[in-house]
Amino acid sequence: MTDPMPAVLGVLAAVAAALWWLRKKGAVRFFRPRVRSRARRLESIERLALSPHHTLHLVRLDDRTILVAQSPSGLAVLDGAGTPALRAAAEHA
Repeated sequence: MTDPMPAVLGVLAAVAAALWWLRKKGAVRFFRPRVRSRARRLESIERLALSPHHTLHLVRLDDRTILVAQSPSGLAVLDGAGTPALRAAAEHA
Protein backbone atom coordinates (compact mmCIF):
# COMPACT_ATOMS: atom_id res chain seq x y z
CA MET A 1 0.00 0.00 0.00
CA THR A 2 1.16 3.48 -0.78
CA ASP A 3 1.13 6.22 1.78
CA PRO A 4 -2.12 8.29 1.53
CA MET A 5 -0.51 11.41 3.03
CA PRO A 6 0.73 12.91 -0.30
CA ALA A 7 -2.76 12.52 -1.77
CA VAL A 8 -4.39 14.21 1.24
CA LEU A 9 -1.86 17.06 1.10
CA GLY A 10 -2.46 17.43 -2.64
CA VAL A 11 -6.22 17.72 -2.15
CA LEU A 12 -5.79 20.26 0.66
CA ALA A 13 -3.39 22.28 -1.49
CA ALA A 14 -5.90 22.27 -4.38
CA VAL A 15 -8.73 23.42 -2.09
CA ALA A 16 -6.52 26.17 -0.60
CA ALA A 17 -5.52 27.36 -4.08
CA ALA A 18 -9.16 27.42 -5.22
CA LEU A 19 -10.25 29.41 -2.15
CA TRP A 20 -7.36 31.85 -2.59
CA TRP A 21 -8.32 32.38 -6.24
CA LEU A 22 -12.01 32.88 -5.39
CA ARG A 23 -11.12 35.36 -2.64
CA LYS A 24 -8.90 37.25 -5.08
CA LYS A 25 -11.83 37.50 -7.52
CA GLY A 26 -14.15 38.72 -4.76
CA ALA A 27 -16.46 35.71 -4.81
CA VAL A 28 -15.65 34.58 -1.26
CA ARG A 29 -15.10 36.59 1.95
CA PHE A 30 -13.35 35.24 5.01
CA PHE A 31 -13.31 36.76 8.49
CA ARG A 32 -14.76 40.10 7.42
CA PRO A 33 -17.88 41.23 9.23
CA ARG A 34 -20.50 42.60 6.91
CA VAL A 35 -20.97 46.30 7.46
CA ARG A 36 -24.54 47.51 7.50
CA SER A 37 -25.01 50.15 4.86
CA ARG A 38 -26.12 53.57 6.00
CA ALA A 39 -28.30 55.91 4.03
CA ARG A 40 -26.28 57.15 1.08
CA ARG A 41 -25.41 60.84 1.15
CA LEU A 42 -23.88 61.02 -2.33
CA GLU A 43 -25.72 59.94 -5.47
CA SER A 44 -24.85 60.26 -9.14
CA ILE A 45 -28.03 61.37 -10.89
CA GLU A 46 -26.91 61.77 -14.47
CA ARG A 47 -23.79 61.94 -16.65
CA LEU A 48 -23.50 63.64 -20.02
CA ALA A 49 -20.43 63.14 -22.22
CA LEU A 50 -19.75 66.29 -24.22
CA SER A 51 -16.59 64.94 -25.86
CA PRO A 52 -14.17 62.09 -25.12
CA HIS A 53 -12.45 64.26 -22.49
CA HIS A 54 -15.26 66.55 -21.28
CA THR A 55 -18.20 65.39 -19.17
CA LEU A 56 -20.96 66.95 -17.09
CA HIS A 57 -22.06 65.19 -13.89
CA LEU A 58 -25.26 65.94 -12.00
CA VAL A 59 -24.70 64.85 -8.39
CA ARG A 60 -26.95 64.92 -5.32
CA LEU A 61 -25.26 65.51 -1.96
CA ASP A 62 -27.76 65.26 0.90
CA ASP A 63 -30.48 67.72 -0.19
CA ARG A 64 -28.33 69.70 -2.67
CA THR A 65 -27.95 69.08 -6.40
CA ILE A 66 -24.56 69.98 -7.84
CA LEU A 67 -23.45 70.26 -11.47
CA VAL A 68 -19.78 69.29 -11.93
CA ALA A 69 -17.72 69.63 -15.12
CA GLN A 70 -14.89 67.17 -15.75
CA SER A 71 -12.07 67.97 -18.18
CA PRO A 72 -8.42 67.02 -18.60
CA SER A 73 -7.48 70.01 -16.42
CA GLY A 74 -9.63 68.74 -13.53
CA LEU A 75 -13.08 69.15 -11.99
CA ALA A 76 -15.08 72.36 -11.63
CA VAL A 77 -18.36 73.09 -9.86
CA LEU A 78 -20.42 75.13 -12.29
CA ASP A 79 -22.19 78.36 -11.28
CA GLY A 80 -25.83 78.04 -10.37
CA ALA A 81 -25.40 74.54 -8.96
CA GLY A 82 -27.91 73.77 -6.26
CA THR A 83 -30.56 76.13 -7.61
CA PRO A 84 -34.24 75.13 -7.46
CA ALA A 85 -34.28 74.67 -11.27
CA LEU A 86 -31.55 72.02 -11.06
CA ARG A 87 -33.31 70.35 -8.13
CA ALA A 88 -36.53 70.14 -10.14
CA ALA A 89 -34.65 68.70 -13.13
CA ALA A 90 -32.99 66.12 -10.88
CA GLU A 91 -36.30 65.06 -9.35
CA HIS A 92 -37.77 64.40 -12.80
CA ALA A 93 -34.74 62.36 -13.92
